[in-house]
Parts: sequence; C-alpha cells; structure tokens
Amino acid sequence: QVQLVESGGGLVQPGGSLRLSCAASGSIFRLNDMGWYRQAPGNKRELVAVIFSGGTTNYADSVKERFTISRDNVKNTVYLQMKSLKPEDTAVYYCRLYDSGRFSVYWGQGTQVTVSS
Repeated sequence: QVQLVESGGGLVQPGGSLRLSCAASGSIFRLNDMGWYRQAPGNKRELVAVIFSGGTTNYADSVKERFTISRDNVKNTVYLQMKSLKPEDTAVYYCRLYDSGRFSVYWGQGTQVTVSS
C-alpha cells in the first residue's frame, strides 16, 4: 500500500507564488517519473510538469518559465514551485507517481489552488 500526501495549496493573488509538495510512503519499490497534473472545473485533467528519475523535466507550455518541478529521492517527495501565478492556473492539482518496480501508478488526493484578487 502506498500513500500520497499533498500539501501547499491555497488562495493566492495574481502574481503570487505557492509551493506544492507530495510525499509518498508505504511499499515503494522504485519511483520513476513523478509529476503534477491539474483539473479545472469543466476541463479535462492535464499534465503540468513531470520529472524523471534521471532529473529530466517536461512542462506544459502554459507554465514554462513560471513553474519548477523538483524531487527528493530520499524523502520520496516531489515539489512544484509556482511563481507568477495567473487566474487561469486555478485548479485542483494532483501528484502522480509511477513505481516502475511494481508497474503501478499512484495519485494524490488533490489540493486546490485558487488564484484570485
């Protein structure tokens, strides 16, 4: 059993910053890619950023130069530093982890990010 605990969401004004964290615990064998997705009301869930075990990162075009994904392999934690936030960044953010040793995907419970004045 693997548990994911997300934290860091909240209400922020446009131009502000937030840092999301997602910590995994339990029967983890080998975490490969770790990523963040988001879903706004009425929209499909979309990829925001992903970081692979070797450190390679990919970002959605809409967040490039504003968001930074990082990971701590000792703590089994993935982070998303968000800067210059815009109202269109408002969504529920989910972390997703892939354990390549168990061929399993795990999702966090979601954390709300609201960007509004």
